[in-house]
Amino acid sequence: MTAVLVIGGGQAGLAAAYALRRSGFKPVILEAGKEAVGSWPRYYDSLALFSPARINSLPGMAFPGDPSHFPVRDEVVDYLRKYAGRLDCEILTGRRVGSVLATEDGYQVETEDGRSYSAPFVVAASGCFDKPYKPDIPGLGEYTGTVLHAADYRNPAPFAGQRVVVVGAANSAVQIAIELARDSQVTLATRKPLNFFNKKPNTGDSFIWSVFGGLGRLPTSRVFPVHSTSNGVGGVVEVGGYRAAIESGRPDRRPMFVGAEGTRLHWADGQAEHVDTVILATGYRWAMDYLRPLGALDRAGVPKQRCGMSTTHPGLAFIGLQGQYSLLSGSLAGTAADAYHIARQLRRQAIGIIKDAKSGKP
Repeated sequence: MTAVLVIGGGQAGLAAAYALRRSGFKPVILEAGKEAVGSWPRYYDSLALFSPARINSLPGMAFPGDPSHFPVRDEVVDYLRKYAGRLDCEILTGRRVGSVLATEDGYQVETEDGRSYSAPFVVAASGCFDKPYKPDIPGLGEYTGTVLHAADYRNPAPFAGQRVVVVGAANSAVQIAIELARDSQVTLATRKPLNFFNKKPNTGDSFIWSVFGGLGRLPTSRVFPVHSTSNGVGGVVEVGGYRAAIESGRPDRRPMFVGAEGTRLHWADGQAEHVDTVILATGYRWAMDYLRPLGALDRAGVPKQRCGMSTTHPGLAFIGLQGQYSLLSGSLAGTAADAYHIARQLRRQAIGIIKDAKSGKP
C-alpha cells in the first residue's frame, strides 16, 4: 500500500484517512493533540450545530441519536472519538508538525519534537481553528478593558453583571451574545446588519435540510470559487429564537464602535460608555504555516489549491478549507464529499506514477 501522511486528526483528517484507506492507501495521521478529536473540546460549552445530525455524518459512520436533532459540542467530541477508534489506520498523537519539505520520492514531514516521517503523498488537514483571527478594529488598540476571542470563551458565568460587546455577524457571535444577555448587558456589534438566511427556524426533519445537504456537497467551487481566509458561512442560520432575541434587544445590535478611550467605547451615533469586555467572534485563519518552507501557501497564508488539490505541488492535498470543493466544504456536513474527492485525485496521481515508472519515464 502507498503511504499517505495526514496532518491533523480532527474531522477533516479522520474523514480523509477513511476515504484514503478505501482507495487503497495506507494513511498515517499525525495529530498535535492528545487525541484525535480536533478543536471541538476547546469550543464554548453551549456550542450547537445549526444543521441536524442526519447531514453531519462522516463517511462510514452515521451520527448517533435522533437524526433530526442539532448536536452540541460534547456529542461531536464523543462521535469523533468513537470514529477515530474504528479507523483502520495508525494515529500518532502528540505530533505537531513544524515543516514539510519536498524530496525526490515525495515529502518529508518534520514534527516539532524532532521526529521525521516520509511519504509520497501528504494531506494537510489541520484546518484553521488553531489560529484565532483578531482584525484591526478602529479604536480597539486604545481600549484598556478585557479583549477576548471566541476561542477563549467557555460560558457566561465569568461575565455575569458585566457590560459586554460581542463583535461578529455569524452563528457563533449570535449564540454567544444571546447566551451572555441572560445575565449581562450585551451588544452585538457588526459592520453591517445581520444577514439571516431563513426567516423562520427549520426543524431538523424539514425537507430543506435534505435539499441543503445534497446540493451543498456538489462540486460548486469550480463554478463559484471561494477564496476565503476565514471560516464561516457569511450570515446567520436561524435555528431557534435568534431573530426574536435580537429584535427584543437582548442582545441589541449596533453598528461597529468607532473608537475607544480607556474602558469607554465610542459609537457611531456619538455615544460613549464603559464596557467591561469585548469578545471577538471574528473567525480564524488557516493554521498551515508548516507549509511555508514548501512554498505551498500564498503571502497571506492561504493554500494554493483548486478543489482541495495543490496547484504547486503534486501529491499534496488539502481538506477542511471553506469553499475548497463544495458549499459545505470546511464544515462537518461537507467533510465526506471533500474526503472522497481528494482520495480519488490522489489515487489517480498514484496510478500515474506507477505507469510512468513502468514506461521508464523520469
